[in-house]
Amino acid sequence: MKLVQKFTASPILILVIGIFAVSTASIFIRFAQQEASSIVIAAYRMTLAGLMLAPFALPSALQSIRALSFRQKGLVILAGIFLAIHFATWITSLEYTTVASSVVLVTTTPLWVAILSPLVLKERMRREIWLGLILAMLGGALVGLQNACLYQAGQFQCLPFREFIGGQALWGNALALLGAFTAAGYMLVGRQVRPVLSLISYTFWVYSISAAALLFLIAFSGQPMTGYSTKTYLWFALLALIPQVIGHSSFNWALKYLPAAFVSLALLGEPVGTTILAVIFLREDPGAMEIIGGVMILSGIFLASRAGFKTADQV
Repeated sequence: MKLVQKFTASPILILVIGIFAVSTASIFIRFAQQEASSIVIAAYRMTLAGLMLAPFALPSALQSIRALSFRQKGLVILAGIFLAIHFATWITSLEYTTVASSVVLVTTTPLWVAILSPLVLKERMRREIWLGLILAMLGGALVGLQNACLYQAGQFQCLPFREFIGGQALWGNALALLGAFTAAGYMLVGRQVRPVLSLISYTFWVYSISAAALLFLIAFSGQPMTGYSTKTYLWFALLALIPQVIGHSSFNWALKYLPAAFVSLALLGEPVGTTILAVIFLREDPGAMEIIGGVMILSGIFLASRAGFKTADQV
């Protein structure tokens, strides 16, 4: 008990650092997109993150992977593929929609985990989870409408339905939502195999597999991995180091001292941090409907997540 009290202040500080660390991802991506394609950025992020972890993970990772069954090894590979698709779709979404819309939509991942858990993990869902889903989806609709409608002179003026369906902003929002789906798949698969691997071993293998999948896509598409300016390579390195290694590691470290529910809810601070950074560095102010929709989405996630935590405590 004394040990917990001794470290109470420190993990909270680390969580705050982690929130702002992961919130920088969209900013670094926007700067890197001035020269590099989204798929190249994603590949560099995962490849460099894996290389940064390699010196610490390799000794135990090689030994632990041999001990896995054929099915468990397949799950690790599947998790890496899901993560590769997640980053490829989400980063690409930033080319078509605002940082606020993209990040808020991609953070609906906990809701999709809640929906799929009864099928994949045989976990029951509470009524609050469905209410949270409905609230979040209504918020998502508002975020999408922000890019197609304007409120002027007391009236809503929207683009024609055909233009709304084919608009770049809607395409970007759809990619961000696909990123949320694949992140949910990554979490559901990881939940099945994570208990048999240490944190650093699991993270190293998933990052490496994700990087390999993205590098394969780049080789297939013929996009260049070299020839960029020094500044772009700097964005690649910062993207791998700050949001990937420092940000995610901060949340995982805090789990040793704080309840998982508290740490998980802290992840939802990312859209807020990203929006603040987008206003400061990109001068990209979110619209009224994006703000309202974002609040609804985060409220829905909070409602569903809290119900999920109660269920977990009862099991």
